[in-house]
Amino acid sequence: MSNVPPNVRAPTPDEIREKAAKHHMTLSDEEVADFSAVIAETMAGYERLDELPEPTPERAYSDRDPGYRPTSAEDPLNAFVRRCEVQGADAGPLSGYEVGLKDNVALAGVEMTCGSKLFEGYVPETDATIVTRLLDAGATITGKTNMEDMAFSGSGELSATGPVHNPYDPEYIAGGSSSGSVAAVVDGDVDVAIGGDQGGSIRIPAAWSGGVGHKPTHSLVPYTGIAGLGRSFDHVGPMATSVADCARVLDVIAGADGLDPRQGAVPTEPYLDALDESPEVTVGVLEEGFEHDASEAAVDSTVRDALDAFAEAGAEVTTVSVPMHLDGMPIWNGIATEATAATVDADGIGHYGNGRYDTQFMDAFGRARRAAADDYLTTLKLTLVLGQYLADEYRGHYYAKAQNLSRELADRYDEVLSEVDVLAMPTTPQTAHEHRTDLDRVAVIERALCMLANTAPFDVTGHPALSVPAGTADGLPVGLMLVGERFDDATVLRAGHAFEQHHDWEAF
Repeated sequence: MSNVPPNVRAPTPDEIREKAAKHHMTLSDEEVADFSAVIAETMAGYERLDELPEPTPERAYSDRDPGYRPTSAEDPLNAFVRRCEVQGADAGPLSGYEVGLKDNVALAGVEMTCGSKLFEGYVPETDATIVTRLLDAGATITGKTNMEDMAFSGSGELSATGPVHNPYDPEYIAGGSSSGSVAAVVDGDVDVAIGGDQGGSIRIPAAWSGGVGHKPTHSLVPYTGIAGLGRSFDHVGPMATSVADCARVLDVIAGADGLDPRQGAVPTEPYLDALDESPEVTVGVLEEGFEHDASEAAVDSTVRDALDAFAEAGAEVTTVSVPMHLDGMPIWNGIATEATAATVDADGIGHYGNGRYDTQFMDAFGRARRAAADDYLTTLKLTLVLGQYLADEYRGHYYAKAQNLSRELADRYDEVLSEVDVLAMPTTPQTAHEHRTDLDRVAVIERALCMLANTAPFDVTGHPALSVPAGTADGLPVGLMLVGERFDDATVLRAGHAFEQHHDWEAF
């Protein structure tokens, strides 16, 4: 055993039996003895891996202040986990822009908590790819924005540091999981922000808080250096108070980085230049996007009224139908539940993709979940239990079937999108929830996931989707969601910009 490297030890005979049993094998004593000898020799080769320096992305703009936790007086909406200042290039398309980063985006030298107790004190050593791109474009990063605990809620009330209040009405919550990003933008604390989206987490808070949020086509923006839930549905994108600023940020952050296993060939366009105020847009109003069980009638009517006004301004608005849209939630659940459980079991990064692995985060995640898994968010606990059960009991059958069905669902959307420029529907079926402290566990889970019916399907199909303010219902903001063909984000943004220019909603 003397050849075993100091950071790695060979398994004991009992551990060999234990690992074999996990793969449904029963080993004889002779097999255990033989395997023990071979494994010891094999593991000696890992000493060389410990000796080799690990390639890591170059860290530019190295003057980093760790920042500070703002007081409630400074941050009344609880939008920030940390305030900081990291200045980028002297000039560029984002020169003069202050940017907030959702707190699952790695900013070297500044704490990253993922909204969770598990990662308090974790400080990444490298920047996410999009951070480098933002800084190269002249941006100044001024804060890590609050988020739902490990991103597994859409409500905005389940961060480890407390709820993020709605900038439109602080008695309500902002929506999640990119809750702090939208609150900081709409309240004017930053010019633009970065959000993440696995089930609607850019678009939900945009809709509930009166902001603009764009979920790009899956893989258009590299996810390298960002904590995710599942490679097939992880998205990252811009949040702002205008479509133009979302397009400006997308111009900077889109494109392959050669490090993200989610990406293949990634076509990009000049998104800001593609914007046009002309209302000559063909909009397909998706029948199945309205009148869900969880829908508020006032939300549906606000969106329909806004689209009627857009038609009067010159847009061609027609009704379309994709019956399979109503199956989007069970398809999303089938994918997201088992994928999230697998990602957590793989220490937050996953395995077997070609790309950069953040070994620092994997080590921290692995230690944290083994020591403090009881501190997981209720919704994540439920997902891990159910996901593991489905994987073990049904051998991944339902995950695999849901993935296959997601391609069929994507085809159904594409068939309609071949006839119209964009699909339109309410972003969420209801307005923001009132902040409450008297909820039991089941109510918390229901409030965390009840608003995903229109947003989640497009995370598993990968279509670009934009939420823009459509008006108010009962005094709270309502979002209109526009969806386009994959990698045609320019058309989605163009349609959203035209709607924005011809729609005067009641802003505050």
